[in-house]
Amino acid sequence: MNERTDRIAALQELPFFSGLEREDLEEIWRKGHPASFGAGEALVERGDPGDAMYIILSGAAEVDVGGRFHRIEQGDFLGEMAVMAGKERMATVTAVEDVEALRISADDFRSILLERPRVGLAILKSTVERLREVQQRIDAWIGVW
Repeated sequence: MNERTDRIAALQELPFFSGLEREDLEEIWRKGHPASFGAGEALVERGDPGDAMYIILSGAAEVDVGGRFHRIEQGDFLGEMAVMAGKERMATVTAVEDVEALRISADDFRSILLERPRVGLAILKSTVERLREVQQRIDAWIGVW
């Protein structure tokens, strides 16, 4: 196997990608670019332009939204909301251990969504699940249960 085949196989193992077709994964990999971050390094910072989204291939990072933190790991993605909305980033994400990620530019991300509806549906589903988790955290923080 070559590196590309290994990476496609690795993407298939991630829960987010498990329902996608191989050609969808190949398109994601083709449009993405590897990005590495050392522990303590910011992947993105609040206020930065939403110029790309990232898929974490290995490692872990911490998302800081106004002093509230949560951890993201292998298989998670970030930055999709800023890219879709065309707005600045609302959180800072910092590697808590070395992170290998796939960076997909805003233009390439939009083209994937337009060309690959299965990918768009998978991202929409994951984003909704994330928003539900955030709402549950907010409710817990303010004591609404």
